[in-house]
Amino acid sequence: MSKRNLILLIIILVIIITGAFWYFYFYQSVNQNVNNTENTNFFGNFLPFGKSKSTTSPNNNENQSTDISGYESITEEETLNIKLEKVSSFPIAGYEIFIKERYKETTNPQQTTKETESLDIISNIPILETNTLSTELVPALRYVNKATGNIYQTFADKIDERKFSSLTIPRVYEAFFGNKGESVVMRYLKTDNKTIETFVGTLPKEFLGADSSETNEIKGSFLPENISDISVSPDTSKIFYLFNIEDNAIGITLSLSTNTKVQVFNSPFTEWLSFWPNDKMITLTTKPSANIPGFMYITNPETKDFNKILSGINGLTTLTSPSGKLVLYSNNNLSLSVFNTDTKESSSIGLKTLPEKCVWGTASDVVYCAVPKYTNRVEYPDSWYQGEVSFSDEIWKVDTTNGNTIMILDPLTIKDGEEVDAIKLDLDENQNYLFFVNKKDSYLWKINLK
Repeated sequence: MSKRNLILLIIILVIIITGAFWYFYFYQSVNQNVNNTENTNFFGNFLPFGKSKSTTSPNNNENQSTDISGYESITEEETLNIKLEKVSSFPIAGYEIFIKERYKETTNPQQTTKETESLDIISNIPILETNTLSTELVPALRYVNKATGNIYQTFADKIDERKFSSLTIPRVYEAFFGNKGESVVMRYLKTDNKTIETFVGTLPKEFLGADSSETNEIKGSFLPENISDISVSPDTSKIFYLFNIEDNAIGITLSLSTNTKVQVFNSPFTEWLSFWPNDKMITLTTKPSANIPGFMYITNPETKDFNKILSGINGLTTLTSPSGKLVLYSNNNLSLSVFNTDTKESSSIGLKTLPEKCVWGTASDVVYCAVPKYTNRVEYPDSWYQGEVSFSDEIWKVDTTNGNTIMILDPLTIKDGEEVDAIKLDLDENQNYLFFVNKKDSYLWKINLK
């Protein structure tokens, strides 16, 4: 072969190899998980979060791999206890978990009114028994019908959906509950399809055993137009909302029981997302975009101190633990990490998802996350927010006390399950149930964890 032909052959081979690499790198989906039935210990060498690196500005271009050096398999017993069930029969705008009292039947042999009679096998003396009513406190749910604004409720352990209110607000986009389920905040567009209206209503007191009424009236008032963001305090007694006056963002806390308003935040930057993890702090994170550095701050609603926590992370989204010491965050390639506000150190969890697809346990010792099986090479989180991409999630649990990360459920593999893109995750106070909304159709679901 001549030298000229050899050079041409080499050039052609280089072009083919380069083209193949470019195609597979940029167009093929990325498999999120190494093994769908195994868990991963990412932090075992340095609890609670392993070997740390950097501080507030991790490298956004770093492609973090998954460490499977300490995995354990989920047990068969744990798998059998986990159950998935659809709660709502329609798309919802928001929901709340609260504690509700209900009657339960018990048998009391000391009563004199005879309903059933049994025999003491020792003395041959008849024992009189009767069914009497006692009460118990159990988790319940209230949620808003997205199409009508009507409120429905059910118990968590026994799904029995019942209409609670007659108030009709068509096309509610977003809803929150406060005062342990006794107040509701509904957000929707006015008829001009541009102005955001926010209604705050008080739900009537409910009497024990009278949970079948469908005509409860909800009275309330409206907040300023075009509120950009709302978060609820951890005890649900207050809300924090943001709205713009000229070129400034104003942050107000509102007591849902007394209607007392206090301004606690003012900023010349107007694009914020808020979260209220505990009574001493409200977090404020800049609205994320893949190609724009994001920042996160903490403000104290009492002292109004304002401190920067994270900075310079493209596509930054965050979720702070109830203790306020740990911040779950991700960047524009969805790499999930935890930042310790005491040590100023950050550590990768090894999963790819958004913090808003997660929820912290009340003791800040565990995180449940909806983790996409696959992620495409697009701009995150923009493409997901805009609805250009949708995920097929698995439910993962991260135990921050021992470093174990475990996949506990694939909704597609459960009877009556389906593909979910889970958002608005929440736990009842005893962490027996995990609830979420499927972003694909806005239906409410429940997972029995125990």
